[in-house]
Amino acid sequence: MVSIIVLATTNANKIKEFREMVKDFPVEIRSLADFGPIPPVVEDGETFDDNAYKKAHQTARVLGLPTIADDSGLVVEALDGAPGVYSARYAGENATDDENCNKLLEALKGKSNRKAAFQCVLSVAVPSGPALTYEGRCEGVIIDEKRGNSGFGYDPVFYHEGLGKTFAECNMEEKNLVSHRGLAMAELTAEFDKVLKWLEQRLFEEKPPKPDHEEFEHNDWSK
Repeated sequence: MVSIIVLATTNANKIKEFREMVKDFPVEIRSLADFGPIPPVVEDGETFDDNAYKKAHQTARVLGLPTIADDSGLVVEALDGAPGVYSARYAGENATDDENCNKLLEALKGKSNRKAAFQCVLSVAVPSGPALTYEGRCEGVIIDEKRGNSGFGYDPVFYHEGLGKTFAECNMEEKNLVSHRGLAMAELTAEFDKVLKWLEQRLFEEKPPKPDHEEFEHNDWSK
């Protein structure tokens, strides 16, 4: 039976949210904060899928435990999908949320097409490599000025037509119902019992065979 799954994050809100979503299942959710330092994952993939899988697989291999990791970002139609996998560092390696938003607004100046979407990929991996993938996508438009004080990242400029406001004007419950990450997490937890069975089977297959005692019966253990 799978008893522990690692969530490859130290984000307290993500951890709390996911633990609540799977509270009725016989599994303990741990995070990177529960372990000592592990080698950082270089997110150099060309897609969200690449990065999510890399984070999940590397963490699973290092800790020897099944792991869930996510990668997400903003894709803008008029910018050919940018900032995409570079969303967190669109304005530079150590860019702030404000700097990223400002660069995005500058890039969209004069463009009539403001369609955009947040995308999220969740990867559930075992130490030997196989993984399951879940995805969520949330459509919206980029407005021309920042609005709202909640959320993070591009939330102040991402307007959701169904909610009638930006993500930064939403509370957490409103955002989670429609957000890319919320949708991906809901898809995963909707079949979490199947995921646990898949993990159990994969982990059983990975166990090395028991040694044949005949290989050792002639050993001289006195030496």
